[in-house]
Amino acid sequence: MLAEWLTHKDHLRSYIVKQTGDLDLADDILQEVYIKASQKIEQLEARDKLKNWLYRITHNTIMDFYRSHQNHEELVDNQVEEEVPDEVVNLQTMGQCLRPMFDCLPEKYREAMILSELDGLSQQAVADQLGLSLSGTKSRIQRGRVKLKKILTDCCNVEAGREGIIDFYPKDKCVDFAKKNGAN
Repeated sequence: MLAEWLTHKDHLRSYIVKQTGDLDLADDILQEVYIKASQKIEQLEARDKLKNWLYRITHNTIMDFYRSHQNHEELVDNQVEEEVPDEVVNLQTMGQCLRPMFDCLPEKYREAMILSELDGLSQQAVADQLGLSLSGTKSRIQRGRVKLKKILTDCCNVEAGREGIIDFYPKDKCVDFAKKNGAN
């Protein structure tokens, strides 16, 4: 085994360096490969496949090294805040801008729409909270969306692009929308 090992040792070391970029680590992994190969040489079915067998052991040893040395940085509780994408912030801002329009929806649609669209509850959670069936809740939300879209297109200019909503502002006739309109 030793003579055969010496034949392939330099090529294996080059392979490890290429995979890891670290000469010292390459020597450590190469030593581990030699130990594994020496211990399992009887598993080799044909001596003419030694080179492929050694490369397979080498590859697996490199993978084992990376799996066992994955860096996991601990997060302190105050570091857990996630960065909110601009699109989400824009949608949340627009949602609050639309609040007076939600108030103009008929009562049976208003509650379901506020819980679903502004509060972010699932349709099942809205159904549970309002004491409705899921299909009834879905229907109310769909109809509420149609009515809200009509109010929105009548009173707002919305500019959209590939990234989502770019800008929005009330049409002149609807600047005081919330003051002029009561619930239907």
